[in-house]
Amino acid sequence: ARLLRLDVRDPRLAEELRRVVEPGDWCLVHLAAVVSVEQARREPRRTVTVNVEGTLNVLEAARILDARRVVYASSVAVYGEPMYLPIDERHPRNPSNLYGATKAVGELLVEQYAGEYGLSAMTLRYFNVYGPGMKPGPYAGVVYRFIEALLSGSRPVIYGDGSQTRDFVYVYDVARANVAALESPHVGVVNIGSGVETPVIELLKLIARLAGVDAPSPLYAPPRPGDVRRSRASIERARELLGWSPCVGLEEGLRRTIEYYRRRISGRG
Repeated sequence: ARLLRLDVRDPRLAEELRRVVEPGDWCLVHLAAVVSVEQARREPRRTVTVNVEGTLNVLEAARILDARRVVYASSVAVYGEPMYLPIDERHPRNPSNLYGATKAVGELLVEQYAGEYGLSAMTLRYFNVYGPGMKPGPYAGVVYRFIEALLSGSRPVIYGDGSQTRDFVYVYDVARANVAALESPHVGVVNIGSGVETPVIELLKLIARLAGVDAPSPLYAPPRPGDVRRSRASIERARELLGWSPCVGLEEGLRRTIEYYRRRISGRG
């Protein structure tokens, strides 16, 4: 593998990629983004530059260098508060936060490049991805925050009352979906989730049980702006077009993730 450290905000991205790709004989998976709803709210200009202008630069590189296939990583956030469950790909785009809005614009750019320039492209709408390697820090996701709190003996924080639900999908299954999308002849939008709706408070209890610790009473904070109440993916289209369905259930995925962070904390991994 050859590694280039580039910036999707650079309009000369195609020139840089020309050093490592053969025009007409390469594929592209576009994963670079500001991915936190909270970070997007705090850093709106950077979010728009990375998620919108960055996607434009990536698509331009794909057009100029004649990519055979483009897979764009989008998000459940483009749906906003769902009108019905499970959410299928026909659900209107109605983002309730800036992050979702930038991903929706990215989707529109992908669709226009496919129509205008014949780009073979598929958009994968990720639901809540978790697993080893999750980003720490102030914009970490709920699975990482709960694991970190429980393994360190601190009280986890729940924004809202804990009854809000999410559809959690393990990172290994997301990677499989990207490979399937690269190899597929189909175009358009596909949900990538588990198809299972899990309340946040039940997630906390499950992580505590798998970690073998007594879950302390969580600290409750007001709901964050732009958070939705419920989420569950319809994954029938993924099965139909990609032959894909998740193979790692939530309990097994969390068990693997907890062990990964235990090794990290102990210095063994």
